[in-house]
Amino acid sequence: MLFMIVERFRDNDMLPIYQRVRDEGRMFPEDLKYIDSWVEPNFSRCFQLMECDNLRLLQEWILKWRSLGVTFEIVPVVSSKETREVVEPLLEHS
Repeated sequence: MLFMIVERFRDNDMLPIYQRVRDEGRMFPEDLKYIDSWVEPNFSRCFQLMECDNLRLLQEWILKWRSLGVTFEIVPVVSSKETREVVEPLLEHS
């Protein structure tokens, strides 16, 4: 399954996060696949797309970051292509 992880930086300060990533890596459990990420220009949030079949992997990963005061929202997502395939049979053809 795909998950959009919305990461919020305390006080819009992403430096502690980037410091840890530089020094220790992203610290992903095995089988948690990082796909890509995007950061808001004001540094308040990071959006990370990840893939896994076991939500415990996301929980394990999030717990490794709790000491930095970052918060996470986990949103299950479906690709537009897959959604289109589900919706297509319901569309009227003209």
